Amino acid sequence: MNKENLKKLAQDPRFISGIYNYCDRWCERCSFTARCLNFAMENEEMDEPENHDLESEAFWEKIEKNLTGTIELLREIAEEQGIDLHSIDTAEIEKQENRSQEEAESHELSQSARRYSKMVERWFKKNEHLFEQRQHDMIQELEIGIEQSRLIKEAKNIVAATEVILWYKHQMRIKIMRALQHDETDVEEDAIQNDSNGSAKVALIGMDRSIGAWGSLHELFPEQTDNILDILLHLDRLRKKTEATFPDARSFKRPGFDALPVA
Repeated sequence: MNKENLKKLAQDPRFISGIYNYCDRWCERCSFTARCLNFAMENEEMDEPENHDLESEAFWEKIEKNLTGTIELLREIAEEQGIDLHSIDTAEIEKQENRSQEEAESHELSQSARRYSKMVERWFKKNEHLFEQRQHDMIQELEIGIEQSRLIKEAKNIVAATEVILWYKHQMRIKIMRALQHDETDVEEDAIQNDSNGSAKVALIGMDRSIGAWGSLHELFPEQTDNILDILLHLDRLRKKTEATFPDARSFKRPGFDALPVA
């Protein structure tokens, strides 16, 4: 996307400013895609099938054009604001960012989130047969006349719970790390409406939804009670520690999702 098209989209009043910064990236389930600049940009640039193919030359040409347009726009904004980009010590900034990332990765929250994702992967790998067996049983139940609507509902619940768990299993850690990296208590900023709280809130929402999804699987597969309760206990502890580390995260108002901007 060239600079002019990018500016035109960015100035479109239908888009909610910053809504894409604090979402879970699950566009297929989002009711705000029509008001999301990021979604509009991706759809405008990736409308052709070859633009989704990493092996396609068209894909990388689109990526290059997007980066070029963004860089041009940033340079223009910097010039308008009197900022000399050449005077910025990029080496020192990169050093600070690397140090910040290392600290975030070693933090107990990040480590706990990583352990959770491993627990999820192990459980699904070990219990793949449960889903296959339940599918087989449901087919037999349909054949002997068991209530179809109940079986359809159960199947949908299994799919929904599985999708939620797998969608958030890595995202929690990513959002927690972002929250930790931007947690600058010495910088004067809004005590609630800051990036750390916003990122932590998205992580907490993922935990809330995952806990609900595991609860559904527990009801559907009662023979897995002990294993699922271990996962739920770990996830609940992670949630409580995240809330303790970012006590104002729940109060953060995500643009669009929690409050529409004043026109």
